[in-house]
Amino acid sequence: MLSYSIKRLALAIPTLLILIVVSFVLMYAAPGGPFTSERELPPEVLANLNAKYGLDQPLWRQILTYIWGIVTEFDFGPSFIYKDRTVNEIIAQGFPVTLTYGLLSFVVAVVVGVTLGVVAAIRQNSVLDYFAVGISIGAQVLPNFVMAPILVLTFTLWLGWLPGGGWQGGQWEYLIMPVIALSTSFMASIARITRSSMLETLNMNHIRTARAKGLPERRVILRHALKPAMLPVISYLGPAFVGMITGSVVVDVYFSTGGIGKAFVDSALNRDYAVMMGVTILMGALTIFFNLVVDILYGWIDPKIRY
Repeated sequence: MLSYSIKRLALAIPTLLILIVVSFVLMYAAPGGPFTSERELPPEVLANLNAKYGLDQPLWRQILTYIWGIVTEFDFGPSFIYKDRTVNEIIAQGFPVTLTYGLLSFVVAVVVGVTLGVVAAIRQNSVLDYFAVGISIGAQVLPNFVMAPILVLTFTLWLGWLPGGGWQGGQWEYLIMPVIALSTSFMASIARITRSSMLETLNMNHIRTARAKGLPERRVILRHALKPAMLPVISYLGPAFVGMITGSVVVDVYFSTGGIGKAFVDSALNRDYAVMMGVTILMGALTIFFNLVVDILYGWIDPKIRY
């Protein structure tokens, strides 16, 4: 397992390099630039700005300079739009906010989703099963861009229980609605996957053998059925976790949390290449890392597939 982990980490380096190169090429292939979005600048001013940020150099040299800055100093460069801020500062300001409500959303989605899926599988075709499936379907058809305005209308404008936006250092009343909006659709998917996998596992031979030996039903479920049933769930949790901790543009916009999702959209609209690249690399690195974690968990849960 250790050698496999080292190999996967080694493969992550060329993967990130390919991601950087492809992202660079795609961004610069689009028409326009960071200094041409507003009124047209005089040619000499535009030339000075391009020279200041190295945009007048050949594309291959810009890519090499950018990669060298990341490798040697972990520096993603200055923002083209926010003149007094660097990309590192923008990420350092927004990512902790996104990480906070993303982690809470992940915990809520996993706990509630797995619980609903297990209960629905154990009590198949019962009232509990129909209730759990109904909640999952309802949450699935209400993605975050639908759930967010509904939460604001209900709990802020009508009932007046919760603030409609802001962050205030992550106080609990400012966390409730972003967590609900971000976790519901993921929770529904986890519940459906858990129910299907659990039903399949409960019909396997080793479960019938455990029951025939007279083991308590609780021990059969928790020790013999739940562990193998979690394999498909874990394969889904990798990209789901990255999706939640890297935030949601909808959550940032509707609740004004100040997370990294809003910065990414603003950078795309303003053609702020440096911020776009920094957030893209962050998402790519997290995706690679958590896919590795998922593979390691696979080997820990099922010895038959250990590398």
